[in-house]
Amino acid sequence: MTCRIVFMGSPQFATPTLKALHQHFVVVGVFSQADKRSGRGKILTATPVKKLALEMGFFCAEPNDLKDPNVLSILKELSPDAIVVVAYGKFLPKEILELPRFGCLNLHASLLPSHRGPSPISTAILSGDDQTGNTVMMMDAGMDTGSILDRQIIKIGQKDTAGSLHDKLMELGASLMVETLIKLINGEITPTPQDHSKATYSRLLRKTDGLLDWNLDAKQLDRIVRAMDPWPGAFFMMGKEQIKVRSATALEGQVEPGLIMDVMADGIVVGTGAGLFLLEEVQAPSKKKISASAFARGKRLKPGTYIV
Repeated sequence: MTCRIVFMGSPQFATPTLKALHQHFVVVGVFSQADKRSGRGKILTATPVKKLALEMGFFCAEPNDLKDPNVLSILKELSPDAIVVVAYGKFLPKEILELPRFGCLNLHASLLPSHRGPSPISTAILSGDDQTGNTVMMMDAGMDTGSILDRQIIKIGQKDTAGSLHDKLMELGASLMVETLIKLINGEITPTPQDHSKATYSRLLRKTDGLLDWNLDAKQLDRIVRAMDPWPGAFFMMGKEQIKVRSATALEGQVEPGLIMDVMADGIVVGTGAGLFLLEEVQAPSKKKISASAFARGKRLKPGTYIV
């Protein structure tokens, strides 16, 4: 199809959509966040979208300010019929939103109007949702407030993590965007306004969000472990050591919060505010993840003592 597309995105989540758009439309340019320093060596690193765009031979812009008149000039020269945005990380000004004839489309990894904002996947798990999905919407000046074009729903499994849901939604979202854009171009789809009264919001995650409080109930702790995987990671403190919890399960039963009820082959059973929490795999600082039972042997943890 000869529809001209400008793609805007930054993280890995956006890369399958760029590939899919290239297979069905004419991608005339890509916009991504500027290179950032990352890792222990603070090496200047390009975003996954920029890396892919350059590999595919696309023009790739990295403007710091989308309100810069030069940005609008570049976009006018590219003359897109539609702009597709996936986790770009910047708000589009009115002049850009009104530029393409088919408008600006955004892929958001939640069932809008639930979990607007930057961390929808983790927030769906933290909220105890039994399903999530992707939404394609027409962009407006608000944060994920535009009219809905289409969406897809998937179940959240008991062992799903933010990482596993991310990978599922990443691939599904690419096909949803292509299908939605084709319907829009052919006049086969009508935007449906969101019910703003039902809107909920997510926020950027912080490292401290992974701290486990044994006074919470076991089901909440289970959701925190899964929602913080792979980043920032759930953890508890043992003295001055930050011990990451890589795998755990909520169980029935009750002992005092933080009290080790049992150490067995399956792991360490800890009391919580309501229920028991089975630590299955953990990771000490600068170490590989190991079974919680092996960790207990190394630390000489015994039933009747507290994790503090």
